[in-house]
Amino acid sequence: MREFARGVALLGRGFAYWRRRPGVMALGLLPAALVAVLLLSGLIALGTSLPGLTEAVTPFAEGWPGLWVTVIRVAVGTAVFGGALVLVAVSFTALTLLVGEPFYERIWRTVESEAGAAPIDADYGFWRSLGDSIRLLARGFGVAIAAALLGLIPVVGGVIGTVFAVTFTGWLLADELTARALTARGIARGARRQLMRKHRARALGFGVATQLCFLVPLGAVATMPAAVAGSTLLARSMLEPPR
Repeated sequence: MREFARGVALLGRGFAYWRRRPGVMALGLLPAALVAVLLLSGLIALGTSLPGLTEAVTPFAEGWPGLWVTVIRVAVGTAVFGGALVLVAVSFTALTLLVGEPFYERIWRTVESEAGAAPIDADYGFWRSLGDSIRLLARGFGVAIAAALLGLIPVVGGVIGTVFAVTFTGWLLADELTARALTARGIARGARRQLMRKHRARALGFGVATQLCFLVPLGAVATMPAAVAGSTLLARSMLEPPR
């Protein structure tokens, strides 16, 4: 729990940059806001069409007693919308980092500079960002499907699906957000994953806290610059020698 709390605290230190470097942090608001509006529109459209969608995918329940029809369709609707929320959280991060790459690069390099980083020679770049974003979307799609299927379990499905979604989405977010600072140091993808597994609880603390902030209305927009700053500190902390 101590390492998990340390990860949460690193996101808090990322938020502190809003006070220390508001001009640099504000650069990350525009791409986050644009992507948030796009994805929110999709969620609203899904919510509007959800009753008809649940009826379309449960034709087998037409002859059931009214109570059971309602139960199965509410369960399906909740599972579908929960899976969509997972996919939106992952898509938001991937698309925002891709669209706002120059702005977020300036944020994490500012954090590195203030923290006294050694010279960073390796370049991250747009194409590497695109590749990582595509991989994140693919992995997020898998988590969304798994969360939706877990949500179909009677009685406890909603709780199990939610815990699964928040945990695994948090892991994906921590992995993607730390990619820039680690790749810029010349650390390959396999070595990055190995480093993340070594500091699993800390990475989960950071990722889960970020994911929960994303679920707050308009929280994703304000959190994104802080998450980039905090993930840079997370990457640095994972590279520190054991005390």
